[in-house]
Amino acid sequence: MVNNELQADGRTAEADRRDTVARGNRFLGRVIACNGSRATIAALAENGETSLTELWSVGRLVSITVGVNRVVALVSSMRTSDDNWAEQQDNIFRIDVELVGEVRVDSDGHEAFSAGISQYPYLGAIAHRIRTADLARIYDTGRGGCFTIGKLTQDESLDAAIHIPSMLSKHFAVVGTTGVGKSTAVTLLLRKAIEADPKLRILILDPHNEFAAAFPDHAVVIDTDTLDLPFWLMRLEEFAEVVFRGRPAVAEELDILRDLIPEAKKGFKGDGGLMRRQTEKSSLTADTPVPYRIADLMALIDERIGRLEGRTEKPSLRSLKVRIMAAVNDPRYTFMFSSNTINDTILETIAKIFRIPGDGRPITTFQLAGIPSEVVNSVASVLCRMAFEIGLWSNGGVHMLVVCEEAHRYVPSDQSLGFLPTRQAIARIAKEGRKYGVSLGMITQRPGELDPTILSQCSTVFAMRLSNDRDQDIIRSAIPDSSVSTMSFLSSIGNGEAIAFGEAVSVPMRMRFERIPESRLPKAAGGLMKADDDTPANVDLRTIVARMRASSGGDATPFSPATIGAGGLAFGESLEPPPFSPRVPERPESPNRTEIPAGSSRLESYRPDMLPRVEPQHPDPVSNPQADRFNAYRRQILGGETDRRPPEAPAPQAPDDPSASPRTPSLRESLLRKPLGSMIRK
Repeated sequence: MVNNELQADGRTAEADRRDTVARGNRFLGRVIACNGSRATIAALAENGETSLTELWSVGRLVSITVGVNRVVALVSSMRTSDDNWAEQQDNIFRIDVELVGEVRVDSDGHEAFSAGISQYPYLGAIAHRIRTADLARIYDTGRGGCFTIGKLTQDESLDAAIHIPSMLSKHFAVVGTTGVGKSTAVTLLLRKAIEADPKLRILILDPHNEFAAAFPDHAVVIDTDTLDLPFWLMRLEEFAEVVFRGRPAVAEELDILRDLIPEAKKGFKGDGGLMRRQTEKSSLTADTPVPYRIADLMALIDERIGRLEGRTEKPSLRSLKVRIMAAVNDPRYTFMFSSNTINDTILETIAKIFRIPGDGRPITTFQLAGIPSEVVNSVASVLCRMAFEIGLWSNGGVHMLVVCEEAHRYVPSDQSLGFLPTRQAIARIAKEGRKYGVSLGMITQRPGELDPTILSQCSTVFAMRLSNDRDQDIIRSAIPDSSVSTMSFLSSIGNGEAIAFGEAVSVPMRMRFERIPESRLPKAAGGLMKADDDTPANVDLRTIVARMRASSGGDATPFSPATIGAGGLAFGESLEPPPFSPRVPERPESPNRTEIPAGSSRLESYRPDMLPRVEPQHPDPVSNPQADRFNAYRRQILGGETDRRPPEAPAPQAPDDPSASPRTPSLRESLLRKPLGSMIRK
């Protein structure tokens, strides 16, 4: 079997040889200039023919014969010698190429590609159309663990393969503008990664809730309805981000939390002995992931408020107490302060989020769309930090991959933006994660807004179409100098196409990702509904409005200790209610109003008497044009009805009525009544 393959390869190589002098076969031109990284080739199109000039497309690879070796070059630009194209005549043109490497032929006849060049092209060296076998040698990594992810753009008969272990061990990035297929490419890469390493555990920070549809058989979905992320898992800065709603923390209140949280942790009596054994060996801090109750924390704050020596800090204590009560009572933070978060559930939380052992579903899609925007950074910080610590304390026993969609939100290039703990957690994975089996996948449409330190740690990059000049410059600075011209195609490559470079490939490779079945494409919930479709009959507008108000922080339930009990105040402590907020009085009942039974989905129909009234802003007899126009419009709608005032508003009296009560004349009346001569200064 092996001998037959070798004979077949020999016949293919023999058929692939060409006459280095005769034109019309693989002969393209001759080298007329060369330096350390570039060369210029002169070519001829006889009688205006374009059959051979098609082979000079920008971005294609050609070979230059130098002795027994073949130098591989990338076409970067081309032009005619006289800036004109003559029909039925010979046309001479120039082709600028970048030297990529060479195919070396050993003494035993073995051929292999090398990125270095041992012999540079000489003047007059013949340039040829590259062989298919040479293309296969160029993009062959020569390592095990390679997986096909698509086809080469230059020759779609050849597979585009990458080395998955190198991609995961040193991090990777997928960049590209909106709509070019980043999410589809990430889906394909993650499927190949699971195939290459079945023990891999993947955590996707999904801000658009779209990856759940891509992995129906391999992923579990965690959202605000199924999430229990205890507040006590957060470090002090992360907890402060929740309490202060994303605003800078007050230094005095932060110091109070730093002092009181360890006391609340010491006072907690856990059900299991694991926590007690651990706390006996080490002192507790505000960052120790040990359970505690909000009730204990509030009791400690009340105790400080009651002390005589604490007068100076009472305003800070009361303000901090109100902030904590507001956060616990916020329905959007139920996943942090629910009754399930008061027990020591750290083992269950880690097992659920990070899929240990996994039960055949190694991927977790953590949907961030329903989490309040002011605490998204805090949640991302907790997840990334825990992923690194799992790899650290397991001595690399758990291979973890954290995928950050829209990564520029978490680690922006501007150091003053973003959340510092999140930046630190992701940076720690980028710099030290490979030593403990924790990998990072950064997905962004704006690499120019991503922290360059984080991007530089991604040794494999899949660059899809980028239209922004700054983004192109960032990617161009990360590619080797010998293939800079490859980046000139970033603004024009098609959807689903990318330029891959870095550790996972031998040389920069322009390729097209293979297609994924329609049922496995990432898509947000409801994303397939067309804009011109009729509204489904089963859509309940009241439910939509209720969920909208809940996600915006509105809570229709009154504040009570029972409500707080779900967040950890389970022992009936008396807490002060939040500051009073005035309620808007209901509109008086109209005699024509039709009552809507409770639970009905029918909305009240529009009536003309719902129009607001515009009353004059002053009691002067001078007419108010705005009120006159609006009341005239209202009378027209009501069918000629006269302008009536509400019964409770007394009708204004005429100014000449002797029974009218005296009033102070307005400034306008005073000026009109005053003689003009008296206002002129003598």
